[in-house]
Amino acid sequence: MMACSSVLVVLVLLVSSVIAHGGLANYTVGDKWYRGYNPDDPLEDQEGQPWMVQRIWASIDPIFFVNDTGLACNNPGTAPPSYIPIVAGDNLTAVYWFWLHPVGPMSVWLAECGESCNDVDVNDLNFFKIWEAGLLDGNLAEGMWYQKQFQKWDGEPCLWPATIPSTIKPGLYVVRHEILSIHIENKPQFYPECAHLNISGTGTEAPSPEYLAKFPGAYDENDPSIKINIYSDEMKEVTNYTISGPPVWEG
Repeated sequence: MMACSSVLVVLVLLVSSVIAHGGLANYTVGDKWYRGYNPDDPLEDQEGQPWMVQRIWASIDPIFFVNDTGLACNNPGTAPPSYIPIVAGDNLTAVYWFWLHPVGPMSVWLAECGESCNDVDVNDLNFFKIWEAGLLDGNLAEGMWYQKQFQKWDGEPCLWPATIPSTIKPGLYVVRHEILSIHIENKPQFYPECAHLNISGTGTEAPSPEYLAKFPGAYDENDPSIKINIYSDEMKEVTNYTISGPPVWEG
């Protein structure tokens, strides 16, 4: 649900806004929030701080190429020291102070780290998708996308909730949020950000190989859902959109 709590509205006053496109600023689990990285603040005040749970993303600029190593967790993607504790089956909500683009799919991914997420190479991790949303209604150019529904224009933050599968086995995971904006002809814009999770619970399940993907490697640059002109004559009446990558793993 695209709802904004009064607690989060107050938090807007505590953290400076990211200008331009937007970016993933914080995370919440229940009533508890976890501060993310802010590229407008000094790096030395954030990198390695005990409260940091998000991998560093130095710029709000998009990633344009599917073979960019930053497609995994943005650039430079430096690991944080801490984890967000969460119980399998609970919601993790990503908080954006605002988001400007209205067109394209959104997805949430997990990747198991093993003993630690701090030392892993995110380009070697096997990510699996746990949530996705794209075109909800209408045609590609003028219809309602989840990305557009996600936007807020009243000063309140944009909230993106996703449920951690209840049957997933406990462990340390990287969570990856990706927004793909396709509002410019044949020039996709990827906006990935990652954080570290410590998932608890009694589950025992893990995804099978058909659900797994690496970044880069998950996408083809010629994929018609990525290299696309939604404003072309041939697309004017198209009312379906296939989200790239493997299917969602529901546990």
